[in-house]
Amino acid sequence: MGKRDNRVAYMNPIAMARARGPAQNSGPTIQDYLNRPRPTWEEVKEQLEKKKKGSRALAEFEEKMNENWRKELEKHREKLLGGNESSSKKKEKKKKEKKKSNRLSSSSSSSSSSDSSSSSSDSEDEDKKQGKKKKKKKYRSSRKSSTSSTSESESDSKDGTKKKRSKEDYEREKEGKNHHRKRKKASRGDGPLSSESLSESDQTEEVQAKKKKNNEEKEKTDKTKKRKKHKKHGKKKKKKIAGSNSDSE
Repeated sequence: MGKRDNRVAYMNPIAMARARGPAQNSGPTIQDYLNRPRPTWEEVKEQLEKKKKGSRALAEFEEKMNENWRKELEKHREKLLGGNESSSKKKEKKKKEKKKSNRLSSSSSSSSSSDSSSSSSDSEDEDKKQGKKKKKKKYRSSRKSSTSSTSESESDSKDGTKKKRSKEDYEREKEGKNHHRKRKKASRGDGPLSSESLSESDQTEEVQAKKKKNNEEKEKTDKTKKRKKHKKHGKKKKKKIAGSNSDSE
């Protein structure tokens, strides 16, 4: 079974447009727009004059309406003023009474305000003085606490040093007394006691001497071991260098 041929022939769009021919005119062209009927200059002037006349008529109508409204407002005002003359008099009397009461109250309030201002100034001065006193008290108490803490720390340090010194002095006195007793016993020649005390002192000295000797011997052995190791390492290096030289030759 062979494959189906799905190829389509190529159509040139320019050639297709030429084959169709010129496009049909749909709507007015530019020439029609340019050749449209236009009004003359005289007709334009007449239209402008008509518009002006219309605006003048509106202005006259508005002026007449305004005059009528003004007349009506004046009549209404006259009626209100005639009926409200008594009310205006009452209002004036009330205003005068209010002014008098305000004057009296302002005088009393000024006197009271002066009194209150003086009292407030006095109270402010007292508050300031009390605040200063409190600050001074706090400063003094803080200084006292700081001085007391420093004195306590100094006394503690002094007590500690005194205790240390007293302990050291006590131990020294003990050692001196023991040594003095041993010497007295040795000088008296009390027999076995003196010999025992001397033997104990000699034993302690011998132990210390032995320890020193052992430490010195250990140090010497460590040094000799290190030297031997260093020598062996040097010999190995020399052998390697000699072997490399022989190989190169």
